[in-house]
Amino acid sequence: MTREVIARKLADGFNPRGRGDSALEALVQGGAVRPGAPIDDDTLTPAAVLVPLVERDGGMTVMLTKRTAHLAHHPGQISFPGGRLEPEDKGDFATCALRETEEETGLERRKVRLLGRLDDYVTGTGFVITPLVGIIDPPFTLSPDSFEVAEVFEVPLSFILDQANHQLQSREVRGMQRPFWALTWQERLIWGATAGILVNLFEVLVSPHSGVSPE
Repeated sequence: MTREVIARKLADGFNPRGRGDSALEALVQGGAVRPGAPIDDDTLTPAAVLVPLVERDGGMTVMLTKRTAHLAHHPGQISFPGGRLEPEDKGDFATCALRETEEETGLERRKVRLLGRLDDYVTGTGFVITPLVGIIDPPFTLSPDSFEVAEVFEVPLSFILDQANHQLQSREVRGMQRPFWALTWQERLIWGATAGILVNLFEVLVSPHSGVSPE
């Protein structure tokens, strides 16, 4: 799949309110999860992440980070580089995603060519995340922030685009079942918002009529 095809599919498949997902909706009880939740809720904190696609000789990969174990929020979890919108970003989600990526991984923002965006993703922790998809052409140098990032690694895009690797799981939170997506790559568990965004990437690139789901 070429970057031109990816950019076109991103433009065709983008829906800022999400499309809903029948499999996840079937697990929702008591309003614990709101598929397709409106993004104009002023109680939500805006954030942005970069979904970095690396153009490797053997095929595209998706770059992910593993958070350090001592962080107060989501320690040890696998995530995209990104964070909340800061005043210096002046309301621009692309600026936020590229700034956070550079701060966390050391990847210079000039090395990233943005192709488009995925559906905004509302999390159970009160964030509305805007995922920006960008292409990175090797060679490039990384210098991860050792306080925040334990590891930077890449997963083949072909693995993400194989629906057989998408696991629908749930756990009980405050007496209600909370569904979430999970993928396991080489014993690394990718779950929650990161997995949900990856499933949305699959939906847009492979199955554009399926839905995205909130965490």
